[in-house]
Amino acid sequence: MDSKTEINNIPLELARLCARAADDKKASDIIILDVGTLTSFTDYFVICSAPSERQVQAIVRNVQDEARQAGVKATGVEGLESSSWVLVDFNDVVFHCFTDAAREYYKLESFWPQAQQVDFK
Repeated sequence: MDSKTEINNIPLELARLCARAADDKKASDIIILDVGTLTSFTDYFVICSAPSERQVQAIVRNVQDEARQAGVKATGVEGLESSSWVLVDFNDVVFHCFTDAAREYYKLESFWPQAQQVDFK
């Protein structure tokens, strides 16, 4: 994106930015779910996982840094203390990063089976 204004007005581009930032830090099983017609609180979920809490933290830091460079600041971050499931809320996009074990346990994407997956590359 060329301007900060553009990324703020296009939730899909922010979701893709988050997914690419996670991919840069070797996140696995990255998906973007379009939940805009299914929920009133956000348009997209970005979900990914990593084998360790340390890697989850590195992924989350990179996502926040890349978003900040694009002019977007998270409105909330939950789970950094334990780091098995970290949620970063950008309002129109909610980024979730799990350890592999936590993702298998919670199966977040199974709550949204009707959500369409969106490519990020």
